[in-house]
Amino acid sequence: MALPVFDLHCDALQRSLDMGHDLGGETPGHFDLAKAARGGVRAISLTAWIDGPYADEPGASKRRTNALLDAADDLFERHPDMVRRVDGAAELEALPDGVVGCLLAIEGGHAIEEDLAQLEHYAARGVRVMTLTWNNHLSWARSCQEGAPAGTPEGLSAFGREVVTRMGELGVRADLSHAAERTFYDALECEGPAPLVTHSGCKALSNHPRNVTDDQLRALAARGGVLGIPFATAFLDEEERAAEQAFRRTDAYRDAGRGGATEAHMHHGDAIQAGLGPFPIEHVVRHTLHALEIAGPAHVAIGSDFDGIDRRPAGLEDASGYPALLSALADAGVDDDTVAAVAYGNAARALA
Repeated sequence: MALPVFDLHCDALQRSLDMGHDLGGETPGHFDLAKAARGGVRAISLTAWIDGPYADEPGASKRRTNALLDAADDLFERHPDMVRRVDGAAELEALPDGVVGCLLAIEGGHAIEEDLAQLEHYAARGVRVMTLTWNNHLSWARSCQEGAPAGTPEGLSAFGREVVTRMGELGVRADLSHAAERTFYDALECEGPAPLVTHSGCKALSNHPRNVTDDQLRALAARGGVLGIPFATAFLDEEERAAEQAFRRTDAYRDAGRGGATEAHMHHGDAIQAGLGPFPIEHVVRHTLHALEIAGPAHVAIGSDFDGIDRRPAGLEDASGYPALLSALADAGVDDDTVAAVAYGNAARALA
């Protein structure tokens, strides 16, 4: 099915910075502009993912974030006829045919290092989405993971609410993937535009801490937000996740981990994909259908997490495969208008 696609979460900037991959051409990873053209991508949110350990060294998160944003700027300068940064829906709609609109994002609120001026700096650099937490807890926001140190707020602290409010003033959307449930609800109460949940599945179908409950889906929809359905095994099916965890204990997986962290992650993912094979695309369809039923057809989108995941679904091994998902949704009985909204319209509207 040929429809324009807006993917709300992709981590390909890591490969660009750490491995020198030019995302304007064909690369070994999940997303690049060559694959995007085959997949019908009209817009992509490229995310500066800041791994948790960077939070342990003062200044490291800022340096890493700026370096990843530099990699994005370099991509825009190299390929202005293929990709351009956009701030919102109006700029996206004004792009010439064949040019992909890129929304810049940050994954991990530790990137601001508890400094609102740093948040303002990122906004000035074009960042329009920030995930409040990654899997690490912050002094001002609890993540969905266990093991929070003493003194971590149950949700957002007073400073955390100030961060979310300031984000709204700056035109930076709050992304609530990775957030604790209390953090999620606290953020919904803050003034400003509706938050996003860019890459989380449905907890009713797979009991993973990264997924959201039906009550969260209803609250997100009532606030006008959008859920991006991810392609990650771990979030979509508990049996598939267990199989992947078992494979991680094999020699084939361990032997694949060569190079730096980003390269090792890519090779580990390829090893899992080769060793276990892709998992059924029906898992992605099930989560999409459930979210449509609970949140409604105006509040579900795509958030692949490409280049941040290991094993991928059959037909969705890389960014050329989005049409396979759209066809699978149509085959499952989703009407044409809703398929188009999930593919592109809902994400674009959320930025208006």
